[in-house]
Formats: sequence, structure tokens, C-alpha cells
Amino acid sequence: MAEKLGLPFIDSGLMYRAVTRLAGQRGVDPRDGDAVTRLAEGTKMRIDGERVWADGVELTEGIYDTDYADALPVISAIPGVRKALVDQQREMAHSGVVMAGRDIGTVVFPDADHKFFLVASLDEKVRRRAAQYEKRGERVDEEAMRKEVEMRDRVDSERPIAPLKPAPDATIIDTDHIDLDEVVDRIVQKVRARA
Repeated sequence: MAEKLGLPFIDSGLMYRAVTRLAGQRGVDPRDGDAVTRLAEGTKMRIDGERVWADGVELTEGIYDTDYADALPVISAIPGVRKALVDQQREMAHSGVVMAGRDIGTVVFPDADHKFFLVASLDEKVRRRAAQYEKRGERVDEEAMRKEVEMRDRVDSERPIAPLKPAPDATIIDTDHIDLDEVVDRIVQKVRARA
């Protein structure tokens, strides 16, 4: 979609994964909100499509490792971490952007011109995530992946800060039975129709 619209693409979730990984590497307890917030505030992120850098060091390889699966929803729910990363996300979007994330239309850019909320069944989410892993040549444990996806969706939907939910003015697209190209075409058509 970003390619068709001539805009950069940012997956904001990579930023939370990067902070979680850095916390793990540096021995920062994910439940220590102050320490993790300081880490997020002191780390400059850069996203380019599916690649992520923290302070100039690329962290893309292994960013989806299940080693950090338990810590990710804990760290993602820390208000100071969210504020630090939202500030950076807003900076990244000054000249237009396509941004994906769980609170982009509700918190990060509540006044965005275009908002889309994509939904899929748990089975479909697991199938897609497994395909991403396989494409990168990584081993897939679908049962562990299913538990991770299910837990993360539940925790993110129930958290008091920036819960996973569609913005009231978002277009909701059920992606279970349509392929990627069709999803992109629907979104691009809507964006161009309003332009």
C-alpha cells in the first residue's frame, strides 16, 4: 500500500519489539516500568519497512523470536514506554506515512485522514505469522505461536492504556478470505477516492 501511494511504511510494533529485545539483552526487568521507560526514552528508533534499528544498530534478525513473547505485552503496556515511542512515531510521519500498529488510529494519529482496521481469525493470523517465519528460514512452532498471538491480542485488547480497538471512524476490513493484493487495492481505492 505504501509503495502504491508513494509513502514510507512504518510498522510501529517493531519499536515495541525492539525495546523488549533491548531490555532482555541488557538485563532490564520488563516489570520495572521506570527502567524500561528510561530505555525507551533514551533509544532512537528507525524503521524502514520490515527492518528496525535502535541507536543505529539493526535488530531485525530475530525480532519476532518467541524468547521475548512473555515480556512484549508487559513492556507494551507501560505508559512511559508508549509515550516515548508514540512521540517518535509522530516525528516519523511529518511528511506523510503509512503506519501499522495497534493504536495508530485511536492514539497516535486520532486525526489521520485515513484509518483502516484489519481483522482476521486466530487461525489466519497464525497461518500468516508461520509463513513469515518460514520465508525468513526460521523454524515454526505453530502451537507456541498460536498461544503467543492469542495472549497478545487478549492482553492488548484489555489493557487500560491504548487498547487494541478500531477507531470509531475507521474502515474495518475482514481479511480472512481475501488475499493481500485485494486488501491493498480496497484501501488504495478508498484513499484515492477521498483525495
